[in-house]
Amino acid sequence: MTKLNEFMNILVGSFNNSEQFEAMKNNNKEFPYAEHVNTICNDKIVNLPADFNGIFMVEESYYTSGENTHATPHLFLFTEEDEGIKLTSYEIPNGYDKNSFTYKNLSTIDFNDLKVSEKFTPALYVEKNGVWEGGSTSMFSPVLKFTLFERFSKECLEVSESMEVKGKKTFGFDEPIIYKRVL
Repeated sequence: MTKLNEFMNILVGSFNNSEQFEAMKNNNKEFPYAEHVNTICNDKIVNLPADFNGIFMVEESYYTSGENTHATPHLFLFTEEDEGIKLTSYEIPNGYDKNSFTYKNLSTIDFNDLKVSEKFTPALYVEKNGVWEGGSTSMFSPVLKFTLFERFSKECLEVSESMEVKGKKTFGFDEPIIYKRVL
């Protein structure tokens, strides 16, 4: 599980794209200000199997465009596989919504009540020279495609996400969001 621990050490913490946001603003390019708060949450999950080797993480993402900020929280499970690190997305647990699901608000939840997201295709990350790369393509509906590609290193988290409806891009940016650790 050493590769999984190395991966999680890069991924866990507080991050934002303030450097990138300011550079884009100075070049008159529209780009969101974004924050990620990634927290391991196995301590809040009861009834994990005795031989459980995965790491659950709450990802709190906040995107601000103009005056509007919206939250997009996720519950992810990371496991070490022969091919690399696998990310499996879970549904937000019952009793929470996108505005209330945070690590701080999370009370004890039962592993047996957690549900794997049927829409999200698990992502696989492979390490190359200290940089983890990976992603997946998911069909959220017959016409809605979600594409994720990420690169994680000690320097930054690069996140590219896009949504397409019938082949037309409806969400996403031409450049990845570059998150740097907030110390």
